[in-house]
Amino acid sequence: MHDLSRRRFLEESMLAATAALAAGGVGKNLLAAEKKDDKVDVSPNEKLAIAIIGVNGRGQSHMSGFARPDCEVVYICDADEEVGQKRCADMAKKQGGRKPKFVRDMREVFDDKSVDIVSTATPNHWHALCAIWAIQAGKDVYVEKPVSHNVSEGRRIVETARKYNKICQTGTQSRSMPGTIAAIEYVHGGKIGDVKIGRGLCYKRRKSIGPRGTYEVPASVDYNLWAGPAPMSPLTRPKFHYDWHWQWECGNGDLGNQGIHQMDVARWGLNGDALCNAVYSYGGRFGYEDAGETANTQVVACDYGDKSLIFEVRGLETQPLKGASVGVIFEGSDGYVVMTTYNNGAAFDPKGNMVTQFGSKNGKDNSHFGNFIDAVRSRKHTDLNADILEGHLSSALCHLGNISYRLGTLMSMSDAKAKLQDATATETFDRFAQHLRDNDVSESTQVRFGQALQLDPTKEVFVGNSQADAMLTRDYRAPFVVPKAGQV
Repeated sequence: MHDLSRRRFLEESMLAATAALAAGGVGKNLLAAEKKDDKVDVSPNEKLAIAIIGVNGRGQSHMSGFARPDCEVVYICDADEEVGQKRCADMAKKQGGRKPKFVRDMREVFDDKSVDIVSTATPNHWHALCAIWAIQAGKDVYVEKPVSHNVSEGRRIVETARKYNKICQTGTQSRSMPGTIAAIEYVHGGKIGDVKIGRGLCYKRRKSIGPRGTYEVPASVDYNLWAGPAPMSPLTRPKFHYDWHWQWECGNGDLGNQGIHQMDVARWGLNGDALCNAVYSYGGRFGYEDAGETANTQVVACDYGDKSLIFEVRGLETQPLKGASVGVIFEGSDGYVVMTTYNNGAAFDPKGNMVTQFGSKNGKDNSHFGNFIDAVRSRKHTDLNADILEGHLSSALCHLGNISYRLGTLMSMSDAKAKLQDATATETFDRFAQHLRDNDVSESTQVRFGQALQLDPTKEVFVGNSQADAMLTRDYRAPFVVPKAGQV
């Protein structure tokens, strides 16, 4: 029986599916390619066959990124057939009339041994399982940020990529931007002195997504395939696509949406080569009541010993901080560096005088896809600018912040401020409070102040907090189950 048919038979048999899950995971048992069949060496002259999974939003950039002479997109996969068919036609125009095949179920792609690369821009809750199944099926993978929906998922992708010797790039393209690379080298070279704080900013206006209710899933969407690892809960938001970012079952808020880019650069600049030692977060969803659940105003503080990574999310109207709205600030003893875009920024002395600028006109997405293709051909994951390990660590910091926030309690602004114990934390909170006042949020509004969580950064678990540990993973819907440690 063909692999795909066998899988579908198992899905339709609840007893068989349950038994398979108990034995250690559907993905591993049904999709793992034997190593002897894997493509280890790729000729520099060989055209790579690409499958792009998830093409409603960011996936369109993947289409452009792989529109190269040495690649051909042979599959477009999306749970929304209307979107997928349109993208097939768009891709045909990009590659001289050669139209990709459309499929709804990504497992059809994994069964095709001629596919070299899977590139995925699905909603967050699918990222990890898509990447793991693709790697087990013998494919190299480009996986969008955040690479995971929770901390455990990210580590499982790293383990899978290493076990099967596959190349796995993370979609944090600032890692390939010449301006950002130069800025990080400047910081690491001691040019602004001793750097104690890396501050990530996601000051990005987010309006209400509309009232919570019960809505119809678009007829063109296979909701079972779209939900995948997540529950097939009733649709409670008016807009099906994109607004899943602001609901916990599928999204991670702007911390794990836009913010992951700036979190990654901030961690990079601080030389954070593991998870932090401790984390706390506070904030809320202010200014409106809607179907959204995630914070639209949030602060996360990550303890790296003698350094701190502080992240600020603001979805209401706000002014830039030191010229940056969506960017990163490194605060040193002899000056500071501000990155105002994915590729552009400048260094300043302590008095605010500009010392040097970073950036170029060559800061484009295609350099990140190009770096991935180069690594696919070299077969060295160390050639990647954003190896999956880097993606896991930065994504996990976002998840840790959200765990602290979600375990928090509501309290007055004054009580929240009283919990802070150093000048940097107090200054950050004062700007947070002023931001709310500027947006006419009542002084009596309560803030959710998260638990201060200690972490074992080596084991990637919390210290003495089983409630927080439970949020490092999730319950999965069969057969869309991310394997546990040791089961990849």
